[in-house]
Amino acid sequence: MNPQRVLVAMSGGVDSSAVCLLLRDQGYEVVGMTMRAYDLPHQFADGATEPDYILSAKELAATLGIEHHVIDVRKEFRATIVQNFIDEYCAGRTPNPCVMCNRAFKFRLLQELADELRCDLIATGHYVRKQVVGGFHYLLMGDDLRKDQSYFLWRVPQTTLAKCIFPLGEMEKPEVRKYLDEKGFSFRARQSESMEVCFVTDDYRDFLREQCPDLAATVNGGFFVDSAGRKLGQHQGVPFYTVGQRKGLGIALGKPAYVLRLNAEKNTIVLGDESELTTQTFFVENAEFVNKETDAIHSELTVRVRYHSIPVACTVQAIEGDNRLLVRTQIPVSAITPGQSAVFYIGSRLAGGAFIANQRGIGAYIRK
Repeated sequence: MNPQRVLVAMSGGVDSSAVCLLLRDQGYEVVGMTMRAYDLPHQFADGATEPDYILSAKELAATLGIEHHVIDVRKEFRATIVQNFIDEYCAGRTPNPCVMCNRAFKFRLLQELADELRCDLIATGHYVRKQVVGGFHYLLMGDDLRKDQSYFLWRVPQTTLAKCIFPLGEMEKPEVRKYLDEKGFSFRARQSESMEVCFVTDDYRDFLREQCPDLAATVNGGFFVDSAGRKLGQHQGVPFYTVGQRKGLGIALGKPAYVLRLNAEKNTIVLGDESELTTQTFFVENAEFVNKETDAIHSELTVRVRYHSIPVACTVQAIEGDNRLLVRTQIPVSAITPGQSAVFYIGSRLAGGAFIANQRGIGAYIRK
């Protein structure tokens, strides 16, 4: 009987390298795929025509004697993921490009190539696990909660998850590095972590200025205001601030001030005390639940409002005449940020997710 063919997402880093070795040792026929999405100058050695992570993936594939494919999507990635990133900041929202990319590029391309190459399974180096319940494919938080990446995967479709395996889900990062070291890949075991946003090297504000040279001049001169609308001073433009921000505001009020809300239409930024950032009621939109009939109303539903935040018990309800959903949490959560993801769990099981919406009108739903 021929071994199962598994397509592995190879980034050239620690985790995907370990996945290739683990699956090979388990008897799978490993095929590699590396997505070339965005080139950065520091990724190129002198004279190199391909970035270092692709060369690293190719080197490992050659060492292991496995088939390897590079999928060049730079043009499409720039037109969708990067453009969405820019557009969201300009609209006063804070994007999460990894959530967008996983659905629109990484897992879509993996599934398409797996079908083309007749691979039985898809594998990635994400620190998550999987469980089938009632015919639905659920992701579970990884055993290493410090590395758990389920938050970024809530939009991966069921048809794709059905073919996915996650070999690192029951491992902790030190175990993965030790495994590579024991296999004779000490250099890879010592590699540093990759960046969270693959196309931004430092401050996202510098990236916006680089991509949109006229942006700073266009948005400069808006006003900081307080919750009552009183002007406090001028700012550099809504795209250069995020909800919850305290440092780098460029204004002295005699006490710590935090960004509470952004209004791109008026180019105003509401400042206030840290206590004003907390809430137990907020809107989400474009929600997706694995089991639409039961997950959103489960009695043990919890929500994360950012990566690595602690899941908080909550309820979700539809709003008549509104395409948004209302989320209520049992305890206060801080810095609800439009554009970010609210990801729902039942225990360690990822039940669904949604994008945090504009909070205009939320006051009518806050319990006095």
